[in-house]
Order: sequence, then C-alpha cells, then structure tokens
Amino acid sequence: MTRESFVQERRESAMEIFRRGYNCCQAVLLAFEDVTGLDSNALVKIGSGLGGGVARMRDVCGTVSGMAIVCGFICPSDDPQDQSRRKACYELVQKLAGEFRDLNGSVVCRELLGLGGNGWQKPEPSARSAQFYKKRPCEQLVGDSAAIIAGYLYDKIPSN
Repeated sequence: MTRESFVQERRESAMEIFRRGYNCCQAVLLAFEDVTGLDSNALVKIGSGLGGGVARMRDVCGTVSGMAIVCGFICPSDDPQDQSRRKACYELVQKLAGEFRDLNGSVVCRELLGLGGNGWQKPEPSARSAQFYKKRPCEQLVGDSAAIIAGYLYDKIPSN
C-alpha cells in the first residue's frame, strides 16, 4: 500500500465516522481503533466530552484532542518517573498539532469555525443536516487530523 492510499483510507474512514453522527474527537479515535487496541465502545466514551472544542466550549479542536489521545498509544508516557518518555509524547503531540495548525491556521475550535468571543455555546449538539455539513469545516478537519496521524504512522512502518 502506498503512503498516499494509506493516508487517504484513514482520512475517508474518519470522515465517514463523523458523518454517522460521532463527534469530531470520537471520529478520529475510531479511525485508529486498531492502533489503540481499545474497542470502539471504550473509544466513544473517551471522546464523548471532547467534541466541539471540549464540550462545545470551542477551545482546542476535538480532532486535535483525538490526535493527542492516539499519540498516547503510539508513544506512551505510562511511567510518571520517566520524564524522557513524557517529553517524547509531548514532542509528538506538538509535532502533529503543528502540522494541523500549519494546514488550517489554528488548533482552536472557535477560530477554525470563525466564532468571536470565547466561543462557548449551549451544550445541545447541533443537528446533523446537509446545512450543518455545508457551513462547517468539521468534516474536513476530522479528515486532516486522521491524515496527519496516518502519515506519521506510515512513515514509522519499518518496511517502508
């Protein structure tokens, strides 16, 4: 499989999951279920509060939060005494989030959506309609985050 096809497959998978109604973070997580080793039910629960820039507070984009969680499985920092592993995980998250920012101009949900002020919105999720998908870049952002992770993973596959 080429890098391009590997990346595109993950991008499309995440976007399709988002179109099924999962939030942005959940869509990214579910597209990498095989990487995390967790079942889909656990991933859905983990990502539940992180959609909409953390519970529609419009802070860090849920897709970036999803990338950070996946990074914890790729480069775990599971020993609190091992600062070098924590540093490595943080470096990976910053690298991938930097790629997302370079591509989209920000990692902040309210900025990506063009919202003013603090961006906080009522906790009721937006209805998923054709209008929702037309006016919001979220589906594309989900795809971008999945593609960034996929590109990183492909480059780390030993046979490539």
